Amino acid sequence: MNKNELIKAAAEKAEVSTRDAEAVLDEVIEIVTNALLKGEAVKLSGFGVFEKKVRAARVGTNPATGDKINIPASNNVVFKPSKSLKEKLQ
Repeated sequence: MNKNELIKAAAEKAEVSTRDAEAVLDEVIEIVTNALLKGEAVKLSGFGVFEKKVRAARVGTNPATGDKINIPASNNVVFKPSKSLKEKLQ
């Protein structure tokens, strides 16, 4: 499912226009993004948790040449599904 399909499904389910559903989804995405940028976790009961995770710098190996390369530290977003979501998917 892509963003447009999600907007259409949400608009039909909530009985609102697609324009209103798109505006709400865009705001939710912006709020979640800003919270993650601040280092806050976003917990959605019954769905899961979005968290910012910092990966430390490390030394890796270039598979083509075998040379050692430095991989810089990076920030990533991880999602941990809730217990109820995991159960539904089983």
